[in-house]
Amino acid sequence: MNIIKFITAGSVDDGKSTLIGRLLYDTNSILDDQLEAIQKANRKNDDGTVDLAILTDGLKAEREQGITIDVAYKYFQTEKRKFIIADAPGHIQYTRNMVTGASNSDLIIILVDARKGVIEQTKRHSFLAKLLGLKKVLVCVNKMDMMDYELAVYENIKEDYLKLAKNLGLSEVDFIPVSALKGDNIVNKSERMDWYQGPALLTYLEEVEIPETINNGWRFPVQWVVRPQSTELHDYRGYAGRVLGEGLKVGEEVVILPAGYRSSIKAIEFNQEQFPEAENGKSVIVHLNDEIDISRGDYIVSANHAAKTDRTLEANLAWFENKELDTNQIYLLQTHSKVSKIKIPEVLYKYDVHNQEHVYNESVKLNDIARVSLKAADEIVYDPQTEFPENSRGIIIDPRTNLTVAAVIFQSA
Repeated sequence: MNIIKFITAGSVDDGKSTLIGRLLYDTNSILDDQLEAIQKANRKNDDGTVDLAILTDGLKAEREQGITIDVAYKYFQTEKRKFIIADAPGHIQYTRNMVTGASNSDLIIILVDARKGVIEQTKRHSFLAKLLGLKKVLVCVNKMDMMDYELAVYENIKEDYLKLAKNLGLSEVDFIPVSALKGDNIVNKSERMDWYQGPALLTYLEEVEIPETINNGWRFPVQWVVRPQSTELHDYRGYAGRVLGEGLKVGEEVVILPAGYRSSIKAIEFNQEQFPEAENGKSVIVHLNDEIDISRGDYIVSANHAAKTDRTLEANLAWFENKELDTNQIYLLQTHSKVSKIKIPEVLYKYDVHNQEHVYNESVKLNDIARVSLKAADEIVYDPQTEFPENSRGIIIDPRTNLTVAAVIFQSA
């Protein structure tokens, strides 16, 4: 059974949490104690029904204000698939939370309020979807019940969003008219929108094909050097980590980065069992045919498709910190298990997420998205997002507070 990870995004009160709650409720994915907690919360909709949004509002402040603040993760499955859902906040001040939730998603569901149409936050979330390289966009036009389920309302919003998608270069976009509150087109097709010929949301999620990422080779960031140094395993030397991409096989020629040493794979091991190859996402121990000085944070990569190494590179940056970016400050860049000292000497431009234009000569503040140059104290091993997304990301840490202040996505210069 395959797994699909998706995130919901939209403006405040567009019904993201209600949609997820309805999806869980109508698929019988709610435990008895959760149902009891919903009833005790005594939060009702206007028609007297239980407010299903409570299912994803885990923080007290969320329940009191009726908004989503943190990213809430929920899990459910059907006979066809397993699902991991991230419910992201709609407020502009929680853009950093949305970036975090979307970074590992395959699909984004963008909710549009049928009463309001395509608004500023719709544009912001769509831009972030493009920036983060999300492979599929589903636009759910919600609250159709408040617009008498009119076809013209849906078609107008669809037309407006397609113009936005064209400007952003989003090509994989689908649309479903829904009412999360009433359950229309969530699990079952709605009889009140018989003009809509497509699938209900659950059917769509079960059947949607996510475009495969075509990577150049594979990457193996070393998380730990395994040296028991016991009598039984006196000469044992292995490198533990998780495989990124496909193609890691016994006998393959490899390069150790950033040093550039060359060797070949002697064995692939997991739980004292050996394998001829390791698939994407598999955690294994790799053995090489040569004794090479390799440390945590180094990379073992395919000799035929090596990653890039550089001390000066460009990246798109999402700023998470209340204090603005300081171009004179020394930060820490973490990519997988590698941590390097860096400076961000230049902000090339900021992105205006409302009209997709570049803004120059402005400081980078909380929730800003910018293109920056990075200078590192040692070689950074990376790939541009367009070539190998799983190895194109990192986080920036302020060493004074140990707080994560930004996320970065490496780009071609």
